[in-house]
This record gives sequence, C-alpha cells and structure tokens, in this order.
Amino acid sequence: MAKPFLGLAATLTVLLSVSLGACGDSSESTADNGKKTVLTTFTVIADMASEVAGDRVNVASITKPGSEIHGYEPTPSDLKRAADADLILENGLGLERWFEQFIDRSGAPKATLTDGIDAIPIAGDSEYAGKPNPHAWMSTKNAEIYVENIYKALAKLDPAGEPEFRANADAYKKELRAVGEEVLADVKDLPENQRALVTCEGAFSYVARDLGLTEKYLWPVNAEQEGTPQQIAATVQFVRDRKVPGVFCESTVSPEAMKQVAKEAGSTFAGTLYVDSLSKADGPVPTYLELLRRDAQTIAAGLGAGGQS
Repeated sequence: MAKPFLGLAATLTVLLSVSLGACGDSSESTADNGKKTVLTTFTVIADMASEVAGDRVNVASITKPGSEIHGYEPTPSDLKRAADADLILENGLGLERWFEQFIDRSGAPKATLTDGIDAIPIAGDSEYAGKPNPHAWMSTKNAEIYVENIYKALAKLDPAGEPEFRANADAYKKELRAVGEEVLADVKDLPENQRALVTCEGAFSYVARDLGLTEKYLWPVNAEQEGTPQQIAATVQFVRDRKVPGVFCESTVSPEAMKQVAKEAGSTFAGTLYVDSLSKADGPVPTYLELLRRDAQTIAAGLGAGGQS
C-alpha cells in the first residue's frame, strides 16, 4: 500500500532486460531439484505455503526476513527468480503495489491469498481511508482462508500432490485454531481501560477485532514512518484519556515516534510487535505461528503488567 514510485514502470522494464541474461545469487535461488518452484511476495506467506507444500514443492520469498514490504524495490535477481517460477503467491488487497507490474512481466501464474476474505476498511481521513486493510493474515480465522487458497493453487500446479497438500492444509488449520485460542486466552482478563492496542502502523485491525481491543495508530500505512505532530498529538490524547499502560511499534520501522507518545502521555513503550516479516531461523519469530504467539504475549504483558522502557 505504499505510494507508487516515480518511473516504476520504466525502472522495472530496464531491470527486466538486465535480468534476463543474469543469474540470481545462489543464496536467492531455489534448488534445481526437479520440483516445482513457488515464489511468494513476503516471508509470512512463504512460511504458510511451506507448511502446505511439504517436501513436494520449492517455496521461497522475494523479500528477506526483516524486510519492510510496503516500499520494497525489486532487484534484477528478483526479476530473474520470478521469470523462473512456476507459481507466484501474493497477499493482495493492495499490499504489493510495488509488485504488480513485476508480476505481470514474470509470465508465471499467480494466486491471491486474500480472495474470499472480508476485509476491514482503513479508518481515518488519510488518502488510504476506506481502502481495505491488507494485513488480513494477522487473524488466525483469516489465515485459514489463506491456507485454503494456497492448497487450491498448489493442487492446480501439481495435481498428483493434491492428497498430500490437502492433508497438510487440514493439519495446519488445526494448529492455527489452537494458536488462535492461545492468543485469545493471553488477553481475556485485561481490564476494560487496558483493552486498547496503540501501534505505529494501522496493521493490527484484524488482531484488535479478534481480541476485542480498541485500535489506535500513528499512521495507517508504513509509507509514512515518522509521525506528524497532529498524529502524535492525537495518539497522546487517546493514551491519556484511556490511561493505556503500554504502547507498541512494529519491527520494520523506527519506534522513536511511539516512544515520544509514551513519554508525553505518561505511558510505557511496551515492546516490538511483528507483522510484515518473519525473523531469521535463530530470531524471535522464525515462523508465522511464533509471530502470532509472541505478539499476543507482548501485548498482554504490555497492557497488563507494564512494558519495556
């Protein structure tokens, strides 16, 4: 949902012409093992797809762990990988606007994983107001729809693997339901005035809905990463009025504006939440399920028992 880059079409055209004769870095290329190759636009859906695909399909993410996906700029090696892919999985709902023309030029079929999801519109009076909030994967209920769409795309790509994909998808859905119950249990005992989720980006609408929390954020989309004086003042007032004990920011942006909110409102900066990207394997959120668990635990601790200074 980032603002379009000037000259994006021309830039991608040049990159494509360069990439056609280039070889991607070995660290960015999927294994040449005779299996189909599925490329995803970011790490969260790559992890979901890997769970459904099992060992039958190579799955890789265009963006790397820790990347900010809203304003990502494709590289020549990205274009080469897309040209070689058998299938591309995207989130949709306007999240990967940087990728639209890129996908069109890749020649690979694509599947949009938010098909069938009832999107929450972005609130407020910014240029994004009324547009669908793209962070639908942050709800485990929505994640089951993602998984079903992944299953359908993989079964179409590799019909012989359909029984395996079906079994994997069903097993993963059970895990999602279990984690959804865990997440709800983490916050169920919060007092009413503490049932508010204050973040930098408006990426938690689905989480707030599922957990019964009131959402407040500095900016709607991470195309705006500093916070205007008006945004900061309005958020400070909200935190003061509600006596919110802890506020948060996402891992892919600077928390300084939110730390200013906490200081001025007499609250606490209660920690980092993960949304758009997983960590590396040895990091705090190497899988989507761990991302959900850690966020819920961080929110519960920040709202119920204070946070991190």
